[in-house]
Amino acid sequence: MSTGRPLQALIAVVLAAPFALAAGVAMAAEGSRALSPTVPAPIINCVSATGNAAAATLTASQEANARIIYEVAVSMNLPGRAAVVAIATAMQESRLQDLPYGDADSLGLFQQRPSQGWGTPAQLLNPAYAATAFYEALIQVPGWQHLPLTVAAQDVQHSAYPAAYAQWQNLATMLADKFSGTASGCLTDNGAGVRASGSTRLPAGFSLPAGTPQAIQIAISYAADQLGKPYIWGGTGPDGYDCSGLVMMAYRAAGISLPRTTFQQVLAGTAVYSLSRLQPGDLLFTAGSDGTATDPGHVGIFIGSGLVISAPQTGDPVMVTPLAGYWAQQTVAIRRV
Repeated sequence: MSTGRPLQALIAVVLAAPFALAAGVAMAAEGSRALSPTVPAPIINCVSATGNAAAATLTASQEANARIIYEVAVSMNLPGRAAVVAIATAMQESRLQDLPYGDADSLGLFQQRPSQGWGTPAQLLNPAYAATAFYEALIQVPGWQHLPLTVAAQDVQHSAYPAAYAQWQNLATMLADKFSGTASGCLTDNGAGVRASGSTRLPAGFSLPAGTPQAIQIAISYAADQLGKPYIWGGTGPDGYDCSGLVMMAYRAAGISLPRTTFQQVLAGTAVYSLSRLQPGDLLFTAGSDGTATDPGHVGIFIGSGLVISAPQTGDPVMVTPLAGYWAQQTVAIRRV
């Protein structure tokens, strides 16, 4: 625990806060009974700057539980990213309901299991305790701050459906922003790249240069077959991808194993020090929206003919974009696998 305070003290701080409405606190004792159909259901419906919509209908109790999850993160001095991961996880596991039942002996907001050492049933039906337990597991995941939400959540939850957490990324971000007071409640872009202008088709007559290694041909062919599929945060296909997921799966198709994230992929292979030396298959890295020049957060695959294939960001599909412009101006690292 980052603050070093006893778990009981953290729970006391959270439950004593003004936001802990009776409906939220009652969830620990009342379980699903607090989710009466007669409870008003405020609509959370917003469209991001990139045109990506996030919508959900939450009861007052569900939103109160989300706020408890957020406030526990604050009390533990964790970054906002932790709250987004936790809220999205709880939304997937229980729809933010403090359920007194679940698969096997799972229960509570995060469907944690007493038999797996998460706590007693009474403890796990206390939203503040459950959130604290989740965060304590999350911060033990190496590099969790830089992992896609689905990966970070899965490393804690070990779910049978790890990709399902991605669908709640926008809602969780919006709720965390609302609770922190840093946004009006509408989402902004949460993708790892930048707004792109390109095509979901290869140019007519496109071909790779003679002598392109077979593994590179296979990787580029795989990436090209994904053109037009949606950007999905944490996605590794086949329905959608994020930038590093597309790169990883393209090279996996060619029998080459790459790490999962851009922060790891930028260390793979060998460095190329000039755009003039690019060869098909080289990986281009930029800072993106969630990285830096020394720790890049976005990646694309150079395919020759002055073109790059990438999964740009939420709201944009996998597409081919020109090397000239964004990539030529923003590339901070090039790696040859």
